[in-house]
Amino acid sequence: MKPLAIDPIVALDAQALSQAIHARQVSCREVMQAYLAHIERCNPQVNALVSLRPAEAVLAEADERDRELTRGHSRGWMHGMPQAIKDLAATAGLRTTLGSPLFAEQVPEHDAISVARVRASGALIVGKSNVPEFGLGSQTYNTLFGTTTNAYDPHRVAGGSSGGAAAALAMRLLPVADGSDMMGSLRNPAAFNNVFGLRPSQGRVPHGPAPELFVQQLATEGPMGRSVVDVARLLSTQAGVDARVPLSLSEGRRDFAAGLHRDFRGVRVGWLGDYNGYLPMDEGVLGLCEAALADFAELGCRVEACQPAFDPARLWQCWLTHRHFLVHGNLGAAYADPARRALLKPEAQWEVEGALQLSAASLYQASLDRSDWYRALANLFERYDYLLLPSAQVFPFDAKLAWPMAVGGRAMDTYHRWMEVVIGPTLAGLPSISVPVGFNSDGLPMGLQIIGPAQADHAVLQLAYAHEQRTRWVERRPPPCLLA
Repeated sequence: MKPLAIDPIVALDAQALSQAIHARQVSCREVMQAYLAHIERCNPQVNALVSLRPAEAVLAEADERDRELTRGHSRGWMHGMPQAIKDLAATAGLRTTLGSPLFAEQVPEHDAISVARVRASGALIVGKSNVPEFGLGSQTYNTLFGTTTNAYDPHRVAGGSSGGAAAALAMRLLPVADGSDMMGSLRNPAAFNNVFGLRPSQGRVPHGPAPELFVQQLATEGPMGRSVVDVARLLSTQAGVDARVPLSLSEGRRDFAAGLHRDFRGVRVGWLGDYNGYLPMDEGVLGLCEAALADFAELGCRVEACQPAFDPARLWQCWLTHRHFLVHGNLGAAYADPARRALLKPEAQWEVEGALQLSAASLYQASLDRSDWYRALANLFERYDYLLLPSAQVFPFDAKLAWPMAVGGRAMDTYHRWMEVVIGPTLAGLPSISVPVGFNSDGLPMGLQIIGPAQADHAVLQLAYAHEQRTRWVERRPPPCLLA
């Protein structure tokens, strides 16, 4: 394996960087200088980070972190570490655009809950990571900042909506990254950039503060990293009940990075594949994921094919109804104003228009369908400890395309149908992590979802960790542009 042609500081994973800072092997200023130089050199290749703060401001904050360490005070494991927040999350005093011209100059007065927790842990926010407009679609482009491209091929997409975060991680522009996930937005870009992305159990990471506290149960924030330990450490920072979020899980703060090693002999794993041919796939996607099943078997797992007793077409209709309804809740007022509607991308308008056709009865039916889906998976978990599923149906595609018009020879009837594979864990509220499983003949990455029962986030991280120790795809295949 060729060495990385980058500063050794930015080559460190987040856990190692934290240890080096706290051992005073490197100063917070040295860390920030190394990252700022690397961002200046490499960010233009992928356009992952936006709204970057002035260097002198973040260097002054790094100096203050060094003075705190001199006094024997550490704010937490992220003390002095650079961080860029996904541009959907509010950052006090720093522009938060949601990728939309409607919010091009929005500067929040307060941090989102997860952002406040990262700051409290000592992180220094250098800017934002790029997103699609309002996070809609798994292709990270918008009219404000342009397109974020793939760390492994600058002509391909990075995925989304946490595409900026995933590409930044893979390019070593950040040691660890936050993201959010409604329709695979932590999992798909992780797969596309050979990193890890965890969608936590619903309620694990409190979202907001937001005007609506009870209905929004599809989206969640969560962690991304180049190692499972890093993902677990960031989840430990993000997670925990918040009184402002009544559906946040009441479990106290815990260290998800502790106790990751586990014996998997005899553990039962169910392989969902493409739902018996229901999901179209790019050539090679299923093959890579099926080849990875051998890694789990060699860990001692008993792997076998299985299927939920549920019609996947019914699940898709359930998804459309929920998504139309929730997007309309966010964007209905903008759509109602013709001048503002003109600034919404067509996909956003389509979602709102879909909601305008919904009835109370259809919303209730969608809730019943979602409940039945949860029960169908719960029945599978009576037999299996984990379920496996591809993280995407396609490899990273041409960055000039808004979305794939066809997959596996089948036409896509919506802008997001090509990501149907990710909706199952979302609708069931289950923890699901995308782990790297290799590359196709064009050198493009793919990932596999490890799905656990409700609130079994730590167990999911344990299997991901065991798989990582066996395969080490992040170490084996860094982006070619970073190699000596």
